[in-house]
Amino acid sequence: MAWSSAPLSALEPARVCIIKPSSLGDIVHASPILSALRGRWPGAHLAWVVNAPFRDLLEGHPDLDELIVYDRGRRGIDAAGIGGMAGVLARLRRGRYDLTIDLQGLFRSAVLAAATGAKVRVGMADAREGARWFYTHRVEAPRLGIHAVDRALRVARALGADVAEPRFHLVIPHEDRRWARQALANLPRPRIILNLGARWPTKRWPPQHFAAIGRRAVEELAAGLIAVGAAEDRPLVDALTRHLTPVGLLDLCGQTRLRQLAALALEADLLVSNDTGPLHLAAAAGARVVGIYTCTSPRLTGPYGPRVATVQSGVWCAPSYRKRCRRLDCMSELAPDQVWLVVRGQLELGRIEAKEHASPEGAGHREGSATLPLGSCGADRDR
Repeated sequence: MAWSSAPLSALEPARVCIIKPSSLGDIVHASPILSALRGRWPGAHLAWVVNAPFRDLLEGHPDLDELIVYDRGRRGIDAAGIGGMAGVLARLRRGRYDLTIDLQGLFRSAVLAAATGAKVRVGMADAREGARWFYTHRVEAPRLGIHAVDRALRVARALGADVAEPRFHLVIPHEDRRWARQALANLPRPRIILNLGARWPTKRWPPQHFAAIGRRAVEELAAGLIAVGAAEDRPLVDALTRHLTPVGLLDLCGQTRLRQLAALALEADLLVSNDTGPLHLAAAAGARVVGIYTCTSPRLTGPYGPRVATVQSGVWCAPSYRKRCRRLDCMSELAPDQVWLVVRGQLELGRIEAKEHASPEGAGHREGSATLPLGSCGADRDR
C-alpha cells in the first residue's frame, strides 16, 4: 500500500508541518493539536507556519521543533507580502515534510500545503476557496457543528492521537509577568480588564455598556479597571473613558504585546471581552474571563477552559454570524444588567478559588509558562 493511501491513524511521519497562519483566536484554538501530535509521535519533527504578528503565541512551545514565520504584508499585495510568500514557499519546499496539516482551510494555506511536497496533505472536508482539492485526505469536522478547538482535535484523533486530555501551553516570559505586576501594582482589587475591540462591528458590544459594567464594579466592589486593545481600538477606549467619567481607569490600549496581554490577564481578577482574540488568549493562559456574544455562538467559538463564562444575546436572529447589520438588535437586547450578573458571579468564584489556594507564594501560575488542561467552553453557562 502506498504511504499516501494508508489509513491516517497508521502513519508514522518523521517530519510534520502544520499550517495555521492566523488569526489570534484561531491559532489559540488550534494550538492543543501540538501536544496531541507530540504524544502520538514523540520523535517526529513538528513545524508550524504562522504570520509574523502571531509568532509569540507559539514561540518556545515545548512540543514545537520549528516555527516558520512569514510577513504577509498589507493583505499580501505589497513587496513585503510578495517577498514573504516567496520566502516561505521556498522554505517549505526545502523542508522535506512527510505530512502536512492545513488547519486554515483557504486557498492561500492550501498552496502552502502543496508547496511542502508532502505525500500526505490533510485538511478539513469543509475547507473553502477550493482548498480541499489540494488535500490527499479530508477530515469531517464541520465548522458549524463543533467548537473550533474540537475541530483541530478531530484532525489529531484521525491521525491516531489521544485527545482525552488536550492542553493549551502558552509561554509567558518572566519579564512580561513582572511588567504586568508593576503595571497593575497601584490598582485595587478586584482588577477587571475591559476589552472592547473586535474585527466585526457586529461583535462590538457598545462602549456605554462596558462603562456600565465598570461603574458598577467600582461602586459596589471598589474595583480597579484596565482598558486594553489594539491601536485601532483607540476610539472605542476613548468612548469608554467618556462614559465612565469621573470614574478612572488604567488605559493600556495599544501598549501591550500578546504575551504582555496574557500576563495582564493572569495578574488581574477578570477579563471581560467581546468574542475576539484577546478573550481566547486570556482563557488559554488560564485567566478568569467573561465572553460577551452578540452575533456569534459560544458553542462554536467560546473561550475554552475551566475559568470561563459567557453571556449570549437571545435576540431573534442570534447567532447570525453577520459581519454587518443595520439593526443590531442584539446590542440593546443584551443589557448590562444581564452581563453584570455573570461578571459578579465570576468574581465571586475567583475570590473563593483564591482563598482555597492561598499560599505564602501567592502565585496561581508558575512564571515562565502557562499550561492548562482543557475543560469545556463557557457555552454551558449561557443565559
